[in-house]
Amino acid sequence: MEMNGRVAVVTGAASGIGLAIVERLVEEKMSVVMADIEAEALTQQAERLISAGAPVTPVVCDVADSDAIQQLKEKTLETYGAVHLLANNAGVASGQVNYKTPPAVWRWMVEVNILGVAYGISAFAPLMIEQGEGHIINTASEAGLASSALLGAYHATKYAVVGLSESLALELSGTGVGVSCLCPELVATRIFESTRNAPAELGFPPAQPVAIGDIEQWMQSTAMDPRDVAADVAHAVRANRFWILTHQVSHQRVRHRNEDLEVGRNPRPRLDRTE
Repeated sequence: MEMNGRVAVVTGAASGIGLAIVERLVEEKMSVVMADIEAEALTQQAERLISAGAPVTPVVCDVADSDAIQQLKEKTLETYGAVHLLANNAGVASGQVNYKTPPAVWRWMVEVNILGVAYGISAFAPLMIEQGEGHIINTASEAGLASSALLGAYHATKYAVVGLSESLALELSGTGVGVSCLCPELVATRIFESTRNAPAELGFPPAQPVAIGDIEQWMQSTAMDPRDVAADVAHAVRANRFWILTHQVSHQRVRHRNEDLEVGRNPRPRLDRTE
C-alpha cells in the first residue's frame, strides 16, 4: 500500500512500539492519529512531533471502551476525512500463575488485548473496505505463537489476536485491504510496567521501572529497538505481508511447538537460544 499522503491511526501510540510506528509513518509522509490512554505521555509526545512539523493528532482513548473507539473513528474522519492504515497496537501484560490470576485481571487483559483489537477492526475495517484500500496491523506477540509458564493470561489473549488476525486476512482477501500480524519477541518497551495503566480497582501497587537488562537475562534474549520493529511494519505494509516476527528464535520456538503437536508430545519448557 502506498503510504505517502495517507492517514493512519495508531493505538498505544505514546510509547514503545506504538510511538516508533507513529514516527516511522510520519517519515513515510502519513498523517497520524495518535491514540493512547496515558494522557500526559500522549500530550508530550504529540507536542514534540508537532513542533518538528509532523502532521499528528493526539486522542486520549481507552481501547477497552467500544464507545471510545467509535469516537476515535469520528475524530479521525472529522480531522482527515479518511483512514488508510490502522495499527491496533495497545496492549498490556501481567505475569502471574494461571490459577492465581484474579478474575478482574483476566477481564482487564481480555478487554484491552482482545476486545481493543476487535473494536478497532469493527470501527475502521468497513471504511477501508468501502474505499477499496487499506491495511490493518494487529500487534500480537511471540507469546501468541509459543507458550511459557507464568504468562497464561497474556498467552491466551495474544493467541486470540493471532487467530483473529488470520481469520480477518481470509475475510478481507480480494477487498484491497491488507492485514499484518506483528509478533514481537523482546523489544525495549515498558510492557512489563503495564500495570501503570490498570484500573485502580484492581489494586495493583504502583508500577516499578523494570531494567531491560534484567528482562534480557530472564528471557535469554536481546531487546530489539522499537524503531527497527517499526521499520519491519512499514516493509510489511508495502509488501502486503501477513507475518511480522522480530527475532529468529521465534521461528525456532514455533517449530519446537509444532513438532510436539505432530507427535502428540506434552508441552515442554520454551526453547531458548542455548538449545
